[in-house]
Amino acid sequence: MTTPTLTIRGFKIFKGLLNAAAQVDMLTELREVARAAPPFSPQTPYGKPMSVRMTSAGKYGWYSDRSGYRYVPHHPDGQAWPPIPEVVMRIWRDLVSKERGPDCCLINFYGEGARMGMHQDRDEADFGWPVLSLSLGDDGLFRIGNPTRGGKTESLWLSSGDAVVMGGEARLTYHGVDRIRFGSSPLLPKGGRINLTLRVVD
Repeated sequence: MTTPTLTIRGFKIFKGLLNAAAQVDMLTELREVARAAPPFSPQTPYGKPMSVRMTSAGKYGWYSDRSGYRYVPHHPDGQAWPPIPEVVMRIWRDLVSKERGPDCCLINFYGEGARMGMHQDRDEADFGWPVLSLSLGDDGLFRIGNPTRGGKTESLWLSSGDAVVMGGEARLTYHGVDRIRFGSSPLLPKGGRINLTLRVVD
């Protein structure tokens, strides 16, 4: 199993896990996912549209509207979500588990000015399984908080090819993305950041 580059508050950071060729291969597969399940901009339960666009792969997709945050078995268009690409599954097996696969791969696209507020990943049934995060494209300023809202935080830039495993003490820690460094990566010709989060839902 690959060793993390550093650990911050239980978050295991793997800098440069994917080389340039592996990033291109993954992006090619993700474009196929996006063709099968086009990205959309969900609303928060408060009626405000999120600044990221998203889609999913796997048994479930993550969804949000005025009824709340939840996992759903179908894309808003009605079709089942496409399978999680094998290039993504290989990283899960290396960093998380060879025995239990993820039920959902949430794919978020951050355009210029997009961000993700501080939040916990707590819509899953079992918090014993880590969440795996993969970054592609522009750098994102990742902020790590505490098990409860408020208090001092720590931030670091995540670059294309980086991975983060959020398990154990980090599983229910608040975290978010304050901003992206738009145009910092050549991977996406028009700029932007793609973040994948893989989760065990059931």
